[in-house]
Amino acid sequence: MSNSNSKIMSLKKAVSENVKDGDELILGNYTLSMCVALASEVIRQKKRHLTVYSQSSHIDLEYLAAGDCIDKIVTNFISVIGGTGNVIRRMKSGEIEVEEYSNFHYNARLQAGMYGYSFMPVLEGAVHTDLFNKRTFMGENKFKVIKCPYTGKDILTVPAANPDVCIVHVQRADKYGNAQYWGAMGSVQAAALASKKIIVSCEEIVDYEIVRSSPHNTIIPAYRTNAVVETKYGAHPTPVAGYYRNDQFFMDWGFGLMTTDKGSKRWLDEWIYGCEDHDTYIEKYLEIFGSDMLDSLKYKPFYSAPVNYGSPFPPWDDNGIHTALGIKYEDIEKIMEKEGIFHE
Repeated sequence: MSNSNSKIMSLKKAVSENVKDGDELILGNYTLSMCVALASEVIRQKKRHLTVYSQSSHIDLEYLAAGDCIDKIVTNFISVIGGTGNVIRRMKSGEIEVEEYSNFHYNARLQAGMYGYSFMPVLEGAVHTDLFNKRTFMGENKFKVIKCPYTGKDILTVPAANPDVCIVHVQRADKYGNAQYWGAMGSVQAAALASKKIIVSCEEIVDYEIVRSSPHNTIIPAYRTNAVVETKYGAHPTPVAGYYRNDQFFMDWGFGLMTTDKGSKRWLDEWIYGCEDHDTYIEKYLEIFGSDMLDSLKYKPFYSAPVNYGSPFPPWDDNGIHTALGIKYEDIEKIMEKEGIFHE
């Protein structure tokens, strides 16, 4: 879907305009394409008292914890890093509260939020586990049991999640904010569409016609996107399908330093606070490791077969005239506006 306005902006502007202290912030990606550049910018701007949703609990969550951005976490998994990572240490000290769900429960909350429901039924077996019994900041609202209106059976439910902001990294987008992603989906689309605002970073901004030719890859439509930022290597050191693999050495180095407060401070001072922006981060990487190291991360091309979207009844001809109505789209909008049924 197109939009008349470009939503391209810098990482700095995208975060400053859309992320506020105290927000519920969801890290949209799942195991791949982690939104590292966006998370780093949140840290640079010293956003505080965030409630962060994360399904993967990857290096971006460790960064945010090290940057003192987080008060609360909703997740299904904590990357323990030998039991001494930033999140674990802050959990133990009481600086961060964590509400834990299973993968299924976590996704159900986002599915409910995406579809506009207030809750979602889930498998009732959880009532016999500590996932149900152990609760922190959500208290009685973590789960609730209701009566099925059809059978009278007890039904376990989770509340819808509607975070204030989703930050998500994808392969490509157009300037209007149509975002295209492929690879392990997990909760990526639901995380974005359940949220009130969406910031998209992408490896490349492409023409609208490219997006239009492959609609099956569009997971976020333009009208839902608040900002789009071209951010090459924006998920580094995590992989992006079709673009680059894990930078395992760099990631292990970072995770290793995250096991202590001193190491975390060193990492943030060098790779986040010490870099004005993501471009500076990449320049610093090139200075230290060289272009050959960065180039070695790139995947060899492996393309899928093209899909034929030809239709025997195209609604618009080459001049933008509707083949059935004989008028342009702008004329249809004027008629709808006159009839009181047009909405921006």
